[in-house]
Amino acid sequence: MLKAATVWTLLYKSIQEKTPVMLLYVLESNGSSPGRQGFSMAVNATGEMAGSIGGGIMEHKWVELAKERLKTGEEKALLKKQVHDKSAAADQSGMICSGEQTIWIYPVTEKDLLPIQQLITSLDHEKNGTLQLSPTGIHFSTVIPAADYSFSITDESDWTYSEKTGYKNHLYIVGGGHCALAFSKLMREMDFYITLYEERQELHTVNQNEFAHDIIIVDDYTALGFHIPSGPHQYVVIMTFGYRTDDIALRSLIDKSFRYLGVLGSQKKMEQLFADYRQEGIAEETLQRIHTPVGLSINSRTPEEIAVSIAAQIIQVKNR
Repeated sequence: MLKAATVWTLLYKSIQEKTPVMLLYVLESNGSSPGRQGFSMAVNATGEMAGSIGGGIMEHKWVELAKERLKTGEEKALLKKQVHDKSAAADQSGMICSGEQTIWIYPVTEKDLLPIQQLITSLDHEKNGTLQLSPTGIHFSTVIPAADYSFSITDESDWTYSEKTGYKNHLYIVGGGHCALAFSKLMREMDFYITLYEERQELHTVNQNEFAHDIIIVDDYTALGFHIPSGPHQYVVIMTFGYRTDDIALRSLIDKSFRYLGVLGSQKKMEQLFADYRQEGIAEETLQRIHTPVGLSINSRTPEEIAVSIAAQIIQVKNR
């Protein structure tokens, strides 16, 4: 389940139990803001909380504000900019990281129950949709928007925020060994939808892998090009058990366009593989798009350390 689902689940539960509850949402963020666009929290009158809008003193102040508004029965929403700079003339957050956020604090009511339920159902079924927030409240649609986030504002009474709900990024792991198991576990926590491909039947580490959303056993890796689509939100890591299978998998995908394509292997092995490709006339530009040896250079040794190095490189590319 996506982390965002915990926020919506608490909102839904609170309304059903007739417990006053507030939604806190980061509608826009710029610079070094700790809470990025789309971060959210739920805070109810019993003190239950889920999610985060960035942490630190800024989040603490907003949580306390939410609690106070719940205590007094405040029924109006609040839209406010927070500037993380103590020299700012107004709207200081108490932080000094120089970014800024626009945060919405909204008392959720029974009229929001249906769209919240629809959103939770969509997340449970790992579907995409559109969340829309505005001064009129919370709205949800199964239509998939073109952009991940959108925010437009005229003033506090005239603004619209929309967000693509569900998984925004898809990770494809080719090979199901020990490194793939550690890597799947780590990336599951980062809200990637994970599909794992393996050609060995009943592999122990594949049977252990409860973190990948889909596990697909293929006859061989030549068919990967039909399984894995190109796209700006597609991330592919090849980590099969040997040089031959790495070569087969990479050849089946090399002409596709991904946000990230990496191959796990030693420097020497990959130099030999690329030398063969150059002899065959594969363009240097194509080879330069491949991250190999995969991951950041941190002298990683264990499967868990290797997973960290690859995850860090993927996050670096994703957020570039």
